[in-house]
Order: sequence, then C-alpha cells, then structure tokens
Amino acid sequence: MSAGPDVRLSEVVGALSYALDLTEGEPPGHAVRSCLIGMRVAEELRLDGAGRSDLFYALLLKDAGCTTNSARMAALFGADDHAAKHSSKRVDWARPMPAFLWSARTVAPGGSLRMRVAHLLAIKDEGEVTRSLIQTRCERGAEIALSVGLSERTAEAIRTLDEHWDGRGQPRGLAGDEIPLLGRILCLAQTVEIFHSTFGVDRAYEVARRRSGRWFDPALVAALEGFRDDGAFWASLAEPDLARWEPADRVMTADPERLDRIAAAFAAIVDAKSPWTYSHSERTRTGATSIAEVLGFDAEELSGLRRAALLHDIGKLALSNRILDKPAKLTPAEFDRVKEHPLFTQWVLDRVSCFRDVSAVAAAHHERLDGSGYPRGLVAADLTLPMRVLAVADVHEALTADRPYRPALGSGDALGVMRLDVPSRLDADAFDALETVVERRAAR
Repeated sequence: MSAGPDVRLSEVVGALSYALDLTEGEPPGHAVRSCLIGMRVAEELRLDGAGRSDLFYALLLKDAGCTTNSARMAALFGADDHAAKHSSKRVDWARPMPAFLWSARTVAPGGSLRMRVAHLLAIKDEGEVTRSLIQTRCERGAEIALSVGLSERTAEAIRTLDEHWDGRGQPRGLAGDEIPLLGRILCLAQTVEIFHSTFGVDRAYEVARRRSGRWFDPALVAALEGFRDDGAFWASLAEPDLARWEPADRVMTADPERLDRIAAAFAAIVDAKSPWTYSHSERTRTGATSIAEVLGFDAEELSGLRRAALLHDIGKLALSNRILDKPAKLTPAEFDRVKEHPLFTQWVLDRVSCFRDVSAVAAAHHERLDGSGYPRGLVAADLTLPMRVLAVADVHEALTADRPYRPALGSGDALGVMRLDVPSRLDADAFDALETVVERRAAR
C-alpha cells in the first residue's frame, strides 16, 4: 500500500481540503475553487513561480486551523458551529452593526428570548466575536502548513487570511502593505468564491468592488476585473482542475514519510474540533499499531493501519459541536447523524488515490461482528483483521478518555466492559492482543 515519490502533494492536500470544507459549513470544493480564483489573480499579477507555489498551498490549506475554534463558537453562540461559520462569511463582520445583527440572528436558534439575550451579553462586543476565534484558527492553520513541510511564506499567508486593507481585519489589525501579498490574495479569493458559489459572478464582483479599499487591496480587485468576462474560467470552477494551476516547474511530491506527516496533521485537525477528543486519533493509532504488532502484522500492513487509524474520524468534521460536546443523551436524530460520520470518512479518503486502500478500514471502526454496528451493519465475514483491530483500539481509547457524558475509565475497567462484547461483537484475537499490550504497559 506504500506510495512512491510520484504522488503529487497537490492531489493529497486538495482532496483532503474537502474535509475542511465540511467543518467550515461550505459546499464541497470551496477551498479548491478558492485556489483557482486566487491563482487566476496571481496570473494577472504575473507573480513569480516561487510566489505562485507558496500561494497555491496557502489557498488549499487556508482553513487548516478551522477546528480549533469550533467548540468555543458553538458554546458562545449556542448554535451549530457549521451554520454560524457559513453565515459569518456572508456578512461584513468588520463593521459593528452588521456584526451585531448577524450575532442576533445566529445565537441560540429556537431558544427563548432570555436565552438569546444571555448569549448576546456573553459575546459582549465585536472583538469578542472575532479576534480570539480568528487568531486561534489562523495560528493553528499556519502550524499545520509548516508541519507538512510547506514554506514560512505559505504559513504567513494563512496567518493573515482575515486581515483587511483598511486595518479593521483580524487578528492583528494589519493594514495596507503590512499584510503580505499572499494573505491579501487569500482574503479576496475566498470571499469571491463564497459569493460566486452562492449568488453568481455578478454578485461576487459587486462585493469585491464594494469592499475594495476596505477589505481588499484595490490593486487585487483591479486584477480580478481583468478576467471578469472570462466565461471559460468561471465555468471551469464547476469541475476544478488543480493540476492546471500548480506551477509546472515547482510540482511538489509526497513520499511515504510525508504522507504519514500529512495523515498526522489531519488527525490533529480532527481531534482539535472537540476538547473531548484531544489526541483521540493519535492514541487510537498507538493502540491499533501496538495490537497489530502483537498479532504479527508486517511493515506494509502496519503502515496502512497507522494511516487508517489516524484518519478514521475525519468524517467527524461533518458533525456539529452541539452534538460532539453534548453532555446529555443524544436524540435519535442526533445519533443518526453521528452514525453517518464513517461514510464521510470514506468519502474524503476515497478522493485521495494513495489513501483509497485504507478508506474501507478507516470507515469500518464502528462495525461489529454480529452486524449491530454502523454505518453499514457489516458482519464478521465482511470485516478484515485490520478492521477488527481498529475497532478494538477505538473502543479502548474512547472508554479510557473523558467524555462530556462520563469520566474516563481505567484500563482495567475498560477491558472489563469490552470483554462483555468478546467474541460476539469484538474480535477475540484483537482483544487478547490488547490485553497483552495493556499488561506490557503496566509492567513498564
């Protein structure tokens, strides 16, 4: 299953960016379409190859830090974080009155007047709504870019994504040329994409012109005007071709080591969505590979299982934090939504050619031998040994971690709970290997 050095990094990052679109509440392909728009602006500006390469990856990973503010946003607004993020991008939040009206419309939907007022008072003012939330997201996004080997210039573009030309952006209040050129392009490209996807070309240009000199560098808006009538370009956004826009002389590739770093980076993005899942993917990876080593998996099998374990919950980015962080029992409708997340995991991973061979394993972590699992109700005959190992590791990690509805169990108590499901629901060999792993850890 190992991938050679000819895997294009743009294919991997571009496909995984669809997971970031999920958690931002945007239609699939938002980041990729933003990338094409930004690269078209760069073409108008005659940006050099190095600058275009740095910009290309900044556009694809601009939302890499998006999960770090999801829990706080959901709690602060008493609302679905996906819906709040989606609507926030369609208002001029740099102005106090639009920001307040947006907050008033967004907080505690369906709640009482008293509850809604309480949330508005907690928000306090525009700075509270935006500054800390944006700073956390931008800094973490930059860290993710650096962790997968991208340039500091790419990272700085992500840090300054929400700075505005007039100095009224966030989080640092940079103005004019203080904002790096690539950051200015990111700000324009993502806004144009959002309004183009929602309302069409005319509205996208109308917003760009109206915010020129405030949100956007007027020179970039002028560059945008340069392809206003390029119908072929705007039509191409329906089926975006990333390879067409990556600088041909600067194509980056991903060898197996870099793919592992990318898997670890996206695992961290997933785990940052909820304080209750901090390090869940990494701990599941440790458990799964430890079990697999006891069972005698070879190096290639271990590599595949490692990536499947790191990425198994990427579909949770489609879940609202109102569900993930809920301290009470989920409603049937909420639990139905939870049961869909492995399907989203497989949908995302199937988009990446070098991860397709682990997508089925990753998506089966909630399946059970007797058919009582989800999302497909698979039975023993359908479940490979790697699937069974990942299921055992996932259950053990979840039981030994705090959750909003219960405290963590000790390893011994967790094994006792799991033993009730062996061999009917959980694989006996994988469970025996887990017991060996736990015993060895205790001995150390």
